[in-house]
Amino acid sequence: MVPPQTPLPRSLPSLSAFDSAAFAASVALPTLAQGIILRRPAMVAAAERFGLDAGAVRQMQRLRRRYGENPLLIRNPIRPQVLLLSPRDVRRVLAETPAPFSPASCEKRAALSHFEPHVSLVTQGEERRLGRALSDSTLESGCPVHSLRPAFHTAVEVEIGRLLHQARALGALAWPLFFGAWMRIVRRTVLGASAVADTELTDLLDRLRARANWAFAAPSDRRRRDAFHRRLEAYLRRAEPHSLAALAARFPEAALAHPSHQMAQWLFAFDPAGMTAFRALALLAAHPAALERGRAEAMRPGDLAFLRAAILETVRLYPTTPAILRQTSAATEWPNGELPAGAGLLIFTPFFQRDDERLADAHRFVPERWLGLEPDQAIPLVPFSAGPAACPARHLVPLVAAEAVAAILRRGPIELQGGRLDHRRALPGTLDHFTLVFDLPL
Repeated sequence: MVPPQTPLPRSLPSLSAFDSAAFAASVALPTLAQGIILRRPAMVAAAERFGLDAGAVRQMQRLRRRYGENPLLIRNPIRPQVLLLSPRDVRRVLAETPAPFSPASCEKRAALSHFEPHVSLVTQGEERRLGRALSDSTLESGCPVHSLRPAFHTAVEVEIGRLLHQARALGALAWPLFFGAWMRIVRRTVLGASAVADTELTDLLDRLRARANWAFAAPSDRRRRDAFHRRLEAYLRRAEPHSLAALAARFPEAALAHPSHQMAQWLFAFDPAGMTAFRALALLAAHPAALERGRAEAMRPGDLAFLRAAILETVRLYPTTPAILRQTSAATEWPNGELPAGAGLLIFTPFFQRDDERLADAHRFVPERWLGLEPDQAIPLVPFSAGPAACPARHLVPLVAAEAVAAILRRGPIELQGGRLDHRRALPGTLDHFTLVFDLPL
């Protein structure tokens, strides 16, 4: 008697060669060109001018209409790579992290190894557990308002006051001036008061991040990376009061958690938070009712609930992490087939967050949609990811960004130059923060 044969696993269906090429041209290449780790100003400007991000969302919608909502393999010569098209699958993948959907994808490891090879995002097992625990503890990931908020508020007030004095002397507030003030806030918040003027540290990180944009294609600059971490370790040893470094230094197993690598990630994450704060200021300036509500909130004590919601809505409209990557650590079953271990999965966040076929007011600025919600309660809207690998700064970053916006609004009127945004029209798919300029009428 011949024993019954075990049926072979059914592979997930693939995009056609034409659609895989269209995905690469319309979605992958524009996203990579703008810079995943450090934004490239010329490419961000091109994306706004030619509507590349809006085009990427339309291409994803075409794929869903053609193939349905189940996961699809993208044809590529390297390894299986799956595109997720449904909120159901996004929810599953984020909830079942780190196993079987590991955040430590080979692409992410290649990029982050340039400046933080031991960060919890790309490590496994006990090393990941300790690194993540350090970040959760220091950043107080479960608390909407961080215990160091008074110190953060003071840092913001000092730097924003100085910023607006300089901006009025120059006649306008532009990105380079704002970004300089923002990074002084960040260095004080993360490292302590002695780091405020340490622009060399930020320059080191930016050079490493620029290499990280190339991931596999660029060799690591170990000399510069080691110099960067030596500077971070010096701040950790100082553990200045009212800084995140002081909290990290008190973590029970700090020495085993590679704290300088987790801190590198915090500094990295605060950079796009500055982009978001500046974009939120532009969106508020273009929406009179929201601007007045935000200004009224800024003028009274409180937790800045509306302005934090405005920050979340800005990240929804203009994601700072356009691609959430996972990699399977074991074979996984799907309604339309099986995916082997070692396969990549891609969540293209602009598709879900600007999907006007499924999401009401997808191209409108509606901060109210976030009031009363945690940042990870609105899947597939994932401004700070979700699940066990959600960003541990998902409360801290909106709080500090909202503090900066509030400090500007408290100090007088602000007007966006150029008429680039209009609350009566759908918002563009890209908003180039590098070229935003504000007038500050007296």
